[in-house]
Amino acid sequence: MAAGRPESRDHPPENGFNPLEQTTPRLLQHIDSSVLPSLGGFGKHQKKLVVLTWIPALFIGFSQFSDYFLLAQPNGTCVQPLANGSNWTVASPPVTITAGTPALRSKGNSTQQGHGDGGSSGGLLCACKEWRLELQTGLSQNVVTKWNLVCDSAWKVHIAKFSLLVGSIFGYLVMGVMADWFGRHPVLIISVLFMLVFGLSVAFSVNITMFSTLRFFEGFCLAGLALSLYVLRIELCLPGWRFSMTMVASFLMVGGQLLMPGVAALCRNWPDRDDWQVLQIVIISPFILMLPYVWIFPESLRWLLATQHHRRSKTMMLHIARKNQVDMTTEPIGVLTELEQELHKKPQRTCIVKMMSTRNLWKNIVVLCVNSLTGYGIHHCFARSMMDPEAQPTTLCHTDYYTMAGIAVATCLALCPAVGLMGRRGGLLTFMIITALASLLQLGLLNLIGKYSLRHDTVLRDTLNRKFSVAFSIIGMFSSHAVSILSIFFCAEITPTVIRGGGLGLVLASAGFGMLTAPIMELHNQKGYFLHHVIFACCTLLCIICLLLLPEPRGQPLPESLADGETFTRQTLLHPGEQHLLLAKSDRDYSRVHDTPLHLTTTGGATVAAATALAAVPASYALATGGEVIGNRAIANGV
Repeated sequence: MAAGRPESRDHPPENGFNPLEQTTPRLLQHIDSSVLPSLGGFGKHQKKLVVLTWIPALFIGFSQFSDYFLLAQPNGTCVQPLANGSNWTVASPPVTITAGTPALRSKGNSTQQGHGDGGSSGGLLCACKEWRLELQTGLSQNVVTKWNLVCDSAWKVHIAKFSLLVGSIFGYLVMGVMADWFGRHPVLIISVLFMLVFGLSVAFSVNITMFSTLRFFEGFCLAGLALSLYVLRIELCLPGWRFSMTMVASFLMVGGQLLMPGVAALCRNWPDRDDWQVLQIVIISPFILMLPYVWIFPESLRWLLATQHHRRSKTMMLHIARKNQVDMTTEPIGVLTELEQELHKKPQRTCIVKMMSTRNLWKNIVVLCVNSLTGYGIHHCFARSMMDPEAQPTTLCHTDYYTMAGIAVATCLALCPAVGLMGRRGGLLTFMIITALASLLQLGLLNLIGKYSLRHDTVLRDTLNRKFSVAFSIIGMFSSHAVSILSIFFCAEITPTVIRGGGLGLVLASAGFGMLTAPIMELHNQKGYFLHHVIFACCTLLCIICLLLLPEPRGQPLPESLADGETFTRQTLLHPGEQHLLLAKSDRDYSRVHDTPLHLTTTGGATVAAATALAAVPASYALATGGEVIGNRAIANGV
């Protein structure tokens, strides 16, 4: 009887974790291998729903990159300087300064102190009563030019940038928990409704304070919308379709980034409204198309089964089978039969806080949070290194924007074959190694070139430094963007269904913290930029080590319960039954060991111990002190 027990009962659970009691029947527990195949697999109904999750991805891309146009820095011309009796005096001709000048950013916050009179010139240029601000980014007027957010008011621009990102961080955390507790569909609909309310209200802001506050709530709702769509898309697909369907949505978001300059150009020079107001209305209005999702988009069947909403699950399964033209009356697996037996059970919800009671699951999520934070944080470091400080601001803005969009497209194109060949963990590890190498070479190699190789030829040295810096920056932006995408997708695959919203929200919030480093550095005029880059370079090395501990989810069914997620661990290097290969066979004959009588075991052990001690004594010392007598006494005492 003991030999017939399952192996899991003969040994204690790994790492001392006691999994939750499995109350779900066998067939209902295996959704990818039993339930969905009985409903037609990844049929026409599921494909239509996935397409519905793709359409909003384009609109989300518009909203996420709207800051590049709504809050773009203008070129400024002082048309009316302060009076001569004031503390500052300027020349009579109009003074023209650009967006790159510290004077337009903030007065008295220049980083040029100690380098000539940069600080005083910044204050001199800010001594202006009336500005003429001009934009070259598609709009003729935006938030900065509307309320003259230059010089002493330049810090308000960075606060406005903070508001959208901080709102997104809180939205990922809160909406992720709500998606696990109330379902994916309610979070999706609530996010759409409030996205329309707050997004359209932003266009009617009367000051920068109202604009920043409403942008916070817009980011909050945008986060809930993006998270719920991501989770719904993952849970609709079978293992072989998950990555490809997710990458299509990523391509559409990048498409929104590429189309954003054209949309901004179309919103220029409207008669009744300011350009930035028209742009805000244009990028928010398409979300009205998602209002019919209240009726046409169902709740996630996977979430209903995992939380034991069996009555709703039965109705939805019959609806899916009818859409896929599957006859459930002749269904041979017996999924509906087992579901009928579980209709009396009450729903059971799980909060992300229960993740802390696990041993493996929370470590995997923390590793992916650090990866996501590092990927987005170091991406800004590479983008900052790629910028040419001597280029004109207009050219700089257009070039850098399209360069980053092109790198994002190249990343999505490279991810598809890379993940297909190396898997999720192998691809993530490879791109993280590339990111670390690009960062370390940019920090170390460029300094070595300038210090030892070309000390006398300064022109050639600066040219090589610039070219190497741009090359490493492009490589680093490419690989770090891939790390960010894969970290989020990795988390969605290894997190159980009952807490998938909360786990994915943690990783997305970590990505938001990484993106938040960009406006923080801009607020301080890039002070501490080198240290910022060094810290994230060290984080890449730490991530490389931690990634080796993650499991490989490619081709595996999604975990449904906390117990499934806890047992979803990294596979051993040896397959079951191969451990005996580690023991090399020996030609020695140990058969006589078993023939030793039991009453001689003690004396034999003492004799061997004495012989070993004698062998450890140097020969010269044994001869000098009578080694033979000592050996005889030791043996005699043992007997």
